[in-house]
Amino acid sequence: MGFRKWGLFFSRLFVILIFQFYFSKYQMREHPCHLKRDFSSTYTKEGDIVIGASLSLYSNSELMIYKKSFESPPASIAVESQYMLKHYQHFLTVQFAVDEINKDPQLLPNISLGYQLLNNFHESRLAVENSLMWLSGKGPTIPNYSCDGQHKSMVVIGGMSSTLSMAMATLLGLYKVPQLSYGSFDLLLSDEVLYPYVYQLGSRESTLHLAAVQLMLHFGWTWVGLIISYDLTGEQFFRHLQEEMAWNGLCLAFTEQVSEKLKDYDCYIKCMARILGSSSNVIFIFGNTDTLKFFSELLMIFAFYGKMFIISASWDFSAYSTDEMMSNFHGTLIFSQFKREIPGFTDFLKSVHPQDNPDDIFLKSYWEMAFNCFLSEIKFLNMTYRQCDKSLTFEDVPPIYFDKTIMELSSNIYNGVYLLAHTLHQMVQTEAKDLSELLAHLLLSWKLLHFLKCVNPVNGIKDNLCVDGPSMTAETYDILNFRSFPGKIWSEVKVGEVIPHEKVLSINEEDIDWPEDFPQIPTSICSVACGAGFKKQFREGQPICCFDCTLCPDGKISNKTDAEECMECPEDQYPSKEKDRCLPRTLTYLAYEETLGMILASSAFCFSILTTFVLGVFVMHRDTPIVKANNRSLSYILLISLTLCFLSSLLFIGHPTPAICILRQTTFAIVFTVAIASILAKTITVVLAFRATKPGSKLRRWLRPAVSHSLIFICTLIQMGLCGIWLGTDPPFFEMDTHSEAFFIVIQCNEGSLVTFYCVLGYMGFLALVSFTLAFLARNLPDTFNEAKYLTFSMLVFCSVWISFLPAYQSTKGKAMVAMEIFSILVSSAGILICIFAPKCYVILLRPDRNTLEILKNKASP
Repeated sequence: MGFRKWGLFFSRLFVILIFQFYFSKYQMREHPCHLKRDFSSTYTKEGDIVIGASLSLYSNSELMIYKKSFESPPASIAVESQYMLKHYQHFLTVQFAVDEINKDPQLLPNISLGYQLLNNFHESRLAVENSLMWLSGKGPTIPNYSCDGQHKSMVVIGGMSSTLSMAMATLLGLYKVPQLSYGSFDLLLSDEVLYPYVYQLGSRESTLHLAAVQLMLHFGWTWVGLIISYDLTGEQFFRHLQEEMAWNGLCLAFTEQVSEKLKDYDCYIKCMARILGSSSNVIFIFGNTDTLKFFSELLMIFAFYGKMFIISASWDFSAYSTDEMMSNFHGTLIFSQFKREIPGFTDFLKSVHPQDNPDDIFLKSYWEMAFNCFLSEIKFLNMTYRQCDKSLTFEDVPPIYFDKTIMELSSNIYNGVYLLAHTLHQMVQTEAKDLSELLAHLLLSWKLLHFLKCVNPVNGIKDNLCVDGPSMTAETYDILNFRSFPGKIWSEVKVGEVIPHEKVLSINEEDIDWPEDFPQIPTSICSVACGAGFKKQFREGQPICCFDCTLCPDGKISNKTDAEECMECPEDQYPSKEKDRCLPRTLTYLAYEETLGMILASSAFCFSILTTFVLGVFVMHRDTPIVKANNRSLSYILLISLTLCFLSSLLFIGHPTPAICILRQTTFAIVFTVAIASILAKTITVVLAFRATKPGSKLRRWLRPAVSHSLIFICTLIQMGLCGIWLGTDPPFFEMDTHSEAFFIVIQCNEGSLVTFYCVLGYMGFLALVSFTLAFLARNLPDTFNEAKYLTFSMLVFCSVWISFLPAYQSTKGKAMVAMEIFSILVSSAGILICIFAPKCYVILLRPDRNTLEILKNKASP
């Protein structure tokens, strides 16, 4: 049924062409201005000033092109072309704008505007012919002739594409005639040298790249393909878009420039392979209907499944698309310049009818083509064709033939006519006083260009920037959603708006119909976003949008998506297990309440009590031989110092304070020095006692208690001097250690000067080493004086403990370091206590029978 319908349609089309060719006659008279062609593509409405408009009316017939010979009436040849009748809105816009201006008493009073509409069939050669027709007044191809007695034309509006505008400008520029190009803005036409008399009405779209980036950021499209036209405008857009995308961390998956080279089979196969093979799901297409013609032809061959298009309204993809292809664009987002509603245009359409305008050949042809009928009864080959219903209006025109909303190019034309009217009004006020003077100035119509570019025609204020088109800072884009419905119904629904310079984007995602391949908002990324706790590891040689995700190193976190670097937590916080946030650290120290602190404190108390008990035993048995034989005064001093050593370890447990930090190390050092000095004194006493046994020996004077006490005092005084130097230069201080433990802040004492601290320890080690050496040499003395063996073992334990302490102290941090020092104090003190006093207590308490003078004398005998 569909083929039958189209067959009938094309048969009627063929009949129309036959009739047009049959009645097309050329007549030549003597004067060149009498050359006329009955089939002329022009319609004129007279006025004081006439505006020329070379427009592109696509029709579903074959285009008649004429040979370039002027020697005989031109013959016509037929070529195939693509047509879209909906551009007839451009013709209606000119008529409506002129009628509206003529009815306005405030604008151009006492001066009427007219128009001369010409159809160039979107063909450059016919656009040049139209320019000749407009210049000559009547004849289509008579250069340098003006057949009007009074030239009322001064400016031309046209063409719809830059190609047409350039073709017209090559001729109109010779006569310095201003030309208002209503197509898409083209950088070539802005060349003041090549096209000095062309004024472009189209928007520069200089902020379209900003609008595109705003949309990408909103939906998270970081990996986008780009297809641009192969011209200066496309290259400029590419540079601006690439720079803005790089600034916002977005990447181009591919960039394809569309040109005639795609006609080559290998070229378009490679081009399509790159596009379809790309991992990008979103493709931005920039260009206009003409520059993207060849890409449109590719779309007729390939279906872009799994791809979503974002385009500019400058590309009318319906121009080269079949009805079936239109459904492939469902869900496409379109950036369109804000088109203001034209009040009264809908009412104007109701008044337009071929019967009311019989001279309008364009309206007649359009009407018959749109409704597939004839305005008058026609018989051909014994067949009668249907006449058009007189009740038909523009409301009945199918949407494919007429857009009910104002198209962007129609808006440009409307603005252009009003711009021209305001310019003429300004010229009347400044350059001429009446119509005759104005028409005299129109002979120099190129002066209009200065008013159009450099003087605001509305308020007359001089503009320092003489440029084409509206200001780029005023650009606002509507975001339209193209929808395709069954029954060949298409619509464009506004779903949002973007103001690029203000970086304002408002969009209603619920109103968007996405392409059928995407049940929800499509994603277009090169790599999956790195979650919290990970950082991006960029792939070498690839764009920044392509990366791998690696876990943050220990001690660092990332609390946002796609973090490029992990960050450290503040000193009072630590990373969570997932490394996605920082948790507050707990203050900690070696407290009495925790198990380790409780064990160490209990041990210190027990050993101090035990030492006190031993001291009591020695005091109670002070007159026994074993106590007296081992220098009881030194034993008392040693036991008291050991008790204080055990108790000094308690200063290391509990909450540190500045006072405790100063006291604990110095107290420990001085008390331990007294203990070691006591052992040294005992060792020296043992050695001297053996050597002073001979009568009259001078060594006996060194055995007096005062000598031992002096030795202890001198050793202790030296240690106190070292501690004084320590406290006077760089004493221990209170600090909060944030590095020792990951989850806690350790409250501890810093030793200050480590050099002085190790000097203090080294001094105690020196005393212990001397004591050990002397005790070791005296180990073989008779049993009566056998305390040297015990002293040797005690110093061996002491030295072993503190030698082991040094590397352990350096390798531990925080509470473990404090516990290590306490443990060393307790073990070394307990070693001295047990090695020296355990045998004596055994004899005193358990074997009192051996604690007699006779037993000791018998042991002393050989």
